[in-house]
Amino acid sequence: MDDLDSLGNELLRSAARLSRWASRNAPFDVPFAQARLLALLDELGPARVSALAVADHSSQPTMTTQLQRLESAGWVERSADPADGRASLLALSDSGRTALDGVRRARVETLAPLLAELDEAGVARVRTAVGVLADLLRAAEDAENGESVEGADTVGPTPDAAAPTPGQNPIPTRKDG
Repeated sequence: MDDLDSLGNELLRSAARLSRWASRNAPFDVPFAQARLLALLDELGPARVSALAVADHSSQPTMTTQLQRLESAGWVERSADPADGRASLLALSDSGRTALDGVRRARVETLAPLLAELDEAGVARVRTAVGVLADLLRAAEDAENGESVEGADTVGPTPDAAAPTPGQNPIPTRKDG
């Protein structure tokens, strides 16, 4: 495994672990699988059951069952697909958006004390890392949508971002240590 493969692996593992940690420790009443599906609907917008199943790497019957639970809770609305009146599109309802906002708020509030422990340099490095990740995600989504990723060499922190100096630990540090 070369350095970029190793970096990619560590990035994905760390992001997934942080997300799971926040979900495990955040107090919210929405079952995790349902919260994940609400987030997927928010990301994709109105979608067919089959598209949601593909995006979630689940079977269509499993997705149908999960969506029925969300519909029963009033978190999802069904409408006719304008491209094919025989098919339905599912989208977040206002109460589904409220439920998802509550989950997201709880996760952020769970993470906030850890971020508050960082010194200014640590916070700056986290901001830089988040910017780089947002740029990478935009480039990946553009490539997925068939758009040019011209300028991909500019992915990364802005020149004025607080980058670690040679020999400086790029990992955020706590204020007290």
